[in-house]
Amino acid sequence: MKKIIKELKPFLILWSTQSFSQLGSSMTGFALTLWLYETTGSALKMALASVCSYGPYVLMSIFAGALSDKWDKRKTMLASDAFAALCTVAVLVLLKTGSLRPWHLYVLNALNGLMNTVQSPAGDVAMTMLTPKEHYQRVSGLKSFSHSLNTILHPIFATAVFSLSGLPGVICVDLGTFFVAFVSLLLFVRIPSPNPNIERSERLSESVRAGLTFLRENGLILRLILFLAGVNMIASAFDAVLPPYVLSFDNGGEAVLGAVTACAGFATLAGSVLVTLLPPPKNRVRVIVASVLFSLGVENFILAFARTPLWWCIAQLAGWSVIPLMNANMDVILRSTVPRDMQGRVFSCRNTLQFFTIPIGTFLGGFMVDRVCKPLLSGAAGLPALLFGTGKGSGAALMMFLLGVSGVILCLAFGRVLKRYRYPGEE
Repeated sequence: MKKIIKELKPFLILWSTQSFSQLGSSMTGFALTLWLYETTGSALKMALASVCSYGPYVLMSIFAGALSDKWDKRKTMLASDAFAALCTVAVLVLLKTGSLRPWHLYVLNALNGLMNTVQSPAGDVAMTMLTPKEHYQRVSGLKSFSHSLNTILHPIFATAVFSLSGLPGVICVDLGTFFVAFVSLLLFVRIPSPNPNIERSERLSESVRAGLTFLRENGLILRLILFLAGVNMIASAFDAVLPPYVLSFDNGGEAVLGAVTACAGFATLAGSVLVTLLPPPKNRVRVIVASVLFSLGVENFILAFARTPLWWCIAQLAGWSVIPLMNANMDVILRSTVPRDMQGRVFSCRNTLQFFTIPIGTFLGGFMVDRVCKPLLSGAAGLPALLFGTGKGSGAALMMFLLGVSGVILCLAFGRVLKRYRYPGEE
C-alpha cells in the first residue's frame, strides 16, 4: 500500500485538492439556485443560469481536445481556476453592495463555462499524465468516488451554511477551497511534459474534421451519441424542474431539496460499487438502453404523482442507481472502438454532439413549467386536477409526467435502431 501511495502521490495531491475545490464550487452553484428562486420565484430564470453556463462549454468543446494538446496543462488549470475565483469574488461584491441581479449570474456563468471548456480536458489529461498505467483502473474508481461524494455532500453542506450565514457564507467556503487547490497545484504538483512526438501542427479545423469523419464512419458510436443527446435533453429538463418542484410544496423547502439531491449521490455511489462487481454483459448496447429506460421512466413517473419527501428520495435513489451502469458500458464501447491516437479529437466532437441538448433541455424545462404547465393547470378540473393538482407544484408535477413519457418513447425508438449493432468487443 505504501508503494502505491508513493507512486500515486502527485495524482493524489491533484485529485484530492481539485475535488475539494469542486465541492466548494458545487456548494456555490446550489446556493445560487436557492437565491435565484427566492429572488425570482421562476423556474425559467433558474434554468437560464444553467443555460448560460453550459452553452459556451458545448459550443467550444469541439475544439477543446486540440487546444488541450497544445497548451501547458498546469498553466491552463491555474489560469482557469483563478478566473473562476475572480467571478466568485465578483458575485460576493455585488451581493454585499446590494447590486446582485440574475443577469449578473448569467454573464458570469457564461464566462465560467467558456473557461471550463479548456480547463476540464486539461485536468483530465494532467491526471492521466500523473498516473502510471497499472493504476488506471484504481484512479478511475477514485474519480468516480469523489464525484459521487460531491453529489452527496454539496447540497447538505450548502443548505447548512446557507441557512446559517446566507449566500456570502457559502461563497467564502468556496473561495477557501479554491485557495487550497490553487496553492497545491502551484507549489506541490509538477505535471510531466507530453510526448514531444505528438503532432502539434494540425489545425483546429483539421482536428474537428478528423473527429467528425471517424464518427460518420462508425454508425454504432454515432447513434449511441445521438441517443444520449436525447437523453441529456430530458435529463437536463428534469434538473431544471426538480428545484422548483420541491421548493414549491409546503412540505418541501431548502433542507428537503438538499436531501433529495443528495440521494442521487448515494445512488450513484452504490451503483458504482455494483458495476465493479458485475460480470461483463453479453450486449452492452442493450444494457445502456435498458438502464436509461428504467431511470427516466421510474424516477419521473414517481415524482409526477408523489407528494411526500420520502417518495421523492425513493425516486432519486431508483433513477440514479443505474446511471453508473450506463456510463460504464458506454465508456467501454468508446475506449474499445476509438483508437487511442483518435480519442482526443473524437471525444471533443462527442462532447459537442452529445451535450449540446443540455442547455436546450434546461431552457425547455423552465419554460414549460412557467409558461405552459402551470397556466394549464391553474383552472383545471377533472382528471388532470386529480392527478397533478392545481396549486403550487402542479405545473412541475405535470412536466415530470411529460418527461417520463418522452423518456420511454425515446428509449423504445432508439432501442429498435440500436438492437442490430454490436461493438467489436462482443461476440
